[in-house]
Amino acid sequence: MGKATGFQEFNREMPEKVPAAERVKNYNEFVHLYTDEKLNQQSARCMNCGIPFCHSGCPLGNIIPEFNDAVYRKNWEEAYTILSSTNNFPEFTGRICPAPCESACVLGINKPAVAIEEIEKHIIEIAYSKNMVKPTSPLIKTGKKVAVVGSGPAGLAAAAQLSKAGHAVTVYERDDRPGGLLRYGIPDFKLEKWVVDRRIEVMEKDGVVFKCNTEIGNDIAADEVVRTHDAVVLAGGSTIPRNLDIPGRELKGIHFAMDFLKQQNKRVSDTKFADEDILATGKDVIVIGGGDTGSDCVGTSNRQGASSIKQFEVMMQPPAQRTAHMPWPTYPMVLKTTSSHEEGVDRFWGINTEEFLGDEDGNLRAIRVCDISWELDVMNRPIKFNKVEGSEREIACQRVFLAMGFLHPQFHGMLENIGVKLDARKNVQATEQAYRTNVGKVFAAGDMRRGQSLVVWAISEGREAARKVDEFLMGHSVLESKDAVNQFEQVF
Repeated sequence: MGKATGFQEFNREMPEKVPAAERVKNYNEFVHLYTDEKLNQQSARCMNCGIPFCHSGCPLGNIIPEFNDAVYRKNWEEAYTILSSTNNFPEFTGRICPAPCESACVLGINKPAVAIEEIEKHIIEIAYSKNMVKPTSPLIKTGKKVAVVGSGPAGLAAAAQLSKAGHAVTVYERDDRPGGLLRYGIPDFKLEKWVVDRRIEVMEKDGVVFKCNTEIGNDIAADEVVRTHDAVVLAGGSTIPRNLDIPGRELKGIHFAMDFLKQQNKRVSDTKFADEDILATGKDVIVIGGGDTGSDCVGTSNRQGASSIKQFEVMMQPPAQRTAHMPWPTYPMVLKTTSSHEEGVDRFWGINTEEFLGDEDGNLRAIRVCDISWELDVMNRPIKFNKVEGSEREIACQRVFLAMGFLHPQFHGMLENIGVKLDARKNVQATEQAYRTNVGKVFAAGDMRRGQSLVVWAISEGREAARKVDEFLMGHSVLESKDAVNQFEQVF
């Protein structure tokens, strides 16, 4: 490594943020960049650990020690080449990834892990500033046409890789702009949309065609798309949200989280929408669901000027540190405090919502809840909860956002018309090794195949599916494999 004793000399430091009281006044990103000196120090913390478990911690297999070394030496072209060889969109993962690589960092055994995610973001931003991010599509094309359905991270990754292999790629998106979850799911204060637009522009220069406001199975017949292309990649995501079907669900003021977040993203981008305004302004808000989507609802509610915000999680509060049941280098289920939590919210664990309560006009006025306790198995995993007697109570609220995750992709329409088989969880059935469905030239990737997951997993799935499509079309593939170490040895 560039500095063998760096991990002993420097502590983990994160970039400064705009103070919470200031950043909630707008929807801009608020995390500053490192100074040149701090970036050098943070990259120097990467150890010469022998076996870099961060490789396996990252779903993309990013070659992390090597790009950290290049950053330390300020060889930006090398750092970008290494990073982009496994990750099509470091500008996305560098902003919104939960960084499972850092959980697997060897330094993390007894010290704070290397700030891998931030270093990754700095590499790509420096690469853009130095005009290193350029189209990669070859001059000689294969003559094969591929349709990618869905322009979220999985679809974009598949399209980028297939274009790199020389195929003619058309991406179909039912929304008005490409990006999928990146565009209309993740708030601007975590990912400003110029970042998405910048990448889309690069892909368009690569020859990728984006057709928006086009829903396959509705605007275009699904069988026509299959018939007119040599291969089809289904990357439409897991879009059916988990509902909370309890008494009072029909009351006004109860919304799915994604409806709330998508609408606000459209406001920020000055995009019209036909639905009734969903606003937290001046309301007592309760977010049901303790994950990242729930956290995004908290941050958005704060920016809209909610009177109060509470976030409920049915599970018990996680521990602050790893336990014996969360050994390194596994991803630990520990307490996570996000930037949105820092901005103001009351968090509740082990609480179950039993009923929504309304007024005479059908508007939400409160919810009835109770505390619960969990029975655990020998691995400390929850298996059954019990109601705590006498804990029932009402909590006043006028807005509830349901952020309890997603069940499966939408079946009616495209999937139904194409005739793909579904697995037991109602996701598109396609093995991880082949990514191929029961329909001859139709492949599937991302949340539509594996179920609700992380953006970094979606990118990985899109890349791997693209490789299988390339093999299907050409008999072999020129695209990189997921074996990052072997790939690095081949490139360097």
